[in-house]
Amino acid sequence: MSIYDTLNNKQREAVQQVDGPLLLLAGAGSGKTKTIVYRICYLMEHECVQPYNILAITFTNKAAGEMKERVANLVGVGSPVWVSTFHSLCVRILRRHIELLGYDPGFTIYDADDQKSLMKNIIKRLDIDTKMFKEKTLLGAISNAKEKLVDVNEYELSVRGDRYRGVCARAYREYQDTLVKNCAVDFDDLIFLCVKLFKEHPEVLDMYQERFKFIMVDEYQDTNYAQFELVRLLADRYRNLCVVGDDDQSIYAFRGADIRNILNFEVHYPEAKVIKLEQNYRSTGNILNAANGVIANNETRKDKALWTDREDGKKIRFSRLDSAYDEADFVVEDILRTKRENGLNYSDFAILYRTNAQSRVFEEMFVRDGVPYNLVAGTAFYDRQEIRDMMAYLKAVANPNDEISLRRIINVPKRGIGQASLSKVEDYAELHDISLFEAFKNAGDIMGLGKTAAKILQFSFFMERLRGLSEMVGVDELLKTLIDECEYEEYLKENFEDKYEDKIQNVYELVAKAQQYSENEEPSLLGFLEDVSLVSGSDSDEYGEDRVTLLTVHSAKGLEFKNVYLCGMEEGIFPGNMTIDSDEPDGMEEERRLAYVAITRAMDRLVITCAKSRQIRGQSNFFPVSRFVREIPEEYLESKLPRGYRDSAEEFVKQDLRKKVSFVKSVPPTAPFIAKQTRDLNMLMGIKKGGDIKAKPDYNVGDRVKHIKFGVGTVLDIVDDERDYKITVDFDSVGNKVVYAAFAKLQKV
Repeated sequence: MSIYDTLNNKQREAVQQVDGPLLLLAGAGSGKTKTIVYRICYLMEHECVQPYNILAITFTNKAAGEMKERVANLVGVGSPVWVSTFHSLCVRILRRHIELLGYDPGFTIYDADDQKSLMKNIIKRLDIDTKMFKEKTLLGAISNAKEKLVDVNEYELSVRGDRYRGVCARAYREYQDTLVKNCAVDFDDLIFLCVKLFKEHPEVLDMYQERFKFIMVDEYQDTNYAQFELVRLLADRYRNLCVVGDDDQSIYAFRGADIRNILNFEVHYPEAKVIKLEQNYRSTGNILNAANGVIANNETRKDKALWTDREDGKKIRFSRLDSAYDEADFVVEDILRTKRENGLNYSDFAILYRTNAQSRVFEEMFVRDGVPYNLVAGTAFYDRQEIRDMMAYLKAVANPNDEISLRRIINVPKRGIGQASLSKVEDYAELHDISLFEAFKNAGDIMGLGKTAAKILQFSFFMERLRGLSEMVGVDELLKTLIDECEYEEYLKENFEDKYEDKIQNVYELVAKAQQYSENEEPSLLGFLEDVSLVSGSDSDEYGEDRVTLLTVHSAKGLEFKNVYLCGMEEGIFPGNMTIDSDEPDGMEEERRLAYVAITRAMDRLVITCAKSRQIRGQSNFFPVSRFVREIPEEYLESKLPRGYRDSAEEFVKQDLRKKVSFVKSVPPTAPFIAKQTRDLNMLMGIKKGGDIKAKPDYNVGDRVKHIKFGVGTVLDIVDDERDYKITVDFDSVGNKVVYAAFAKLQKV
């Protein structure tokens, strides 16, 4: 029996379609990874394609590792097929060719914390108003530009005459110049510079086009413009490009993902073959039909519907509780009862919610009832302070020009080197146009340092010793020497007495990671730093223990559980108020895709819950049932929704708001709660206060305004509409949006 006999008809068709562009629309639980792996094997076994000529791109190291392992198991040997994440692929290419762009191939990769530290210094250096511009805002603008492949020069030209974005341009210029000076790149640079390399040096592109004759890209719906362009360039010669994804699971627009990449694939590749994988192997019929019923309400999507050979299974249970505590109490009791009656494990249950803040009440209930749980949140291993300290030392050893790392460790542990002394060294470095580390080595020549000069010199000698040692021993031995000679254990004991045990265990967990890494064929300090830098939060795997899993819907993508509780399904929570208030349909369609992802995580049983009231920022708020619940066809629900739940979304909100206004009559009339609910009710029902609910905005065309979701932008137009003032704004981060003044609550900057 051939391995390909285990494929269904559509999977087999996809595996055997080898020539030309292929769009593989793979629904949730449809076996897409198996299909990709078998297609790689088919190319080698039946089409005599050399493994060297195949490239498979995934989004996480975990997915890449799994794919490599499955290919190796099928072909019988370790395969030289490149299975890589976007960032890992670009790092490998840039290490070989980045000198052509004027960079040192020994560059280090700055993570989010490094970027924040760098931007903090830049804000201070450029005397930027921190009330107007936070590090996050400026870094977001820079990241957005790089994802769109807009370099510093283009960005500066595009913002002429715009004072606000002009500040972003100054920060972008200084940020990029400092990265180059520090011999560093950020994650956006990895793809940005790779595309630049291909465009400016066609001989390099020619080499990789000839090598990668067959390219496969997983999770294509999550790609941004830069990733799209990278793939387009690589596949341009042979056009044997297979992209795999599901537009119905595109939920990362906030990270820059562009759903148009998958929706317009046939526009870019008119000769493309399209194959749909609609058979689901995960969920029961009722769960899939519920998911299909919800997602069918989206207009911008490829037409498809999941189906299964499995039985219909249990219908979906929906419960509306009085409060968030009642909801959590109901869920925990239901888990305990279902576990007991069916002989299940705690790990067979998962609780999904829209935002991390919703986990607290569930955690309290689990602690109360002694139920073990795993919260998929909190501080990731490589984000912990002690690990960041160790990694900063290693980065500075590998790259002495890395000023961000040097600043972090200069006084960890304490060395008595104050900020005033450090500023004098920085001034000296700038005056003599040398790196900060070179200035450290010249501390004896710097006026005004006094006794601190000896301490700085001692630090520079220590770093030089570690640098020499790094060329003779493995990273694990280097770490042990570092921990011992800088007395890091004593530092933790002295400064973090109550957390010392946890912190030192984390440090030696890093040593264990380094020992594991040293088993590679060609281990190096630079390689270890690369390995760690490319590990993303989504690669962590903590689902194996017998615990109930608590996680956001975004974190749940790609996972599956026998029993899923989808909680907080209220209008205003899921979908959120910002999405509801927006006039843009894109936001609501993405929220609906998120609901679709949540529903399709369930294998055997799905329970949906919501609360009538919920504490938000210290106030009780009352919410209608989510429209996504009301979009589930009634025949797939365990019991009918109460009367009125099936009205149109607008009518339902009206009914619920009437109840709110009635309920709050006893509350003092100055309460913000009443004002908001009454305003919302008036807006929906067309009730005009004093003949008109409209209030003329306090800003004009050309003014800079701020929106709670879209950030800062410039007012382009103000129209006196019948219902409200319609405002057109060119937002710096998302472009042109049309909003209504009463809902948008724009603030003049």
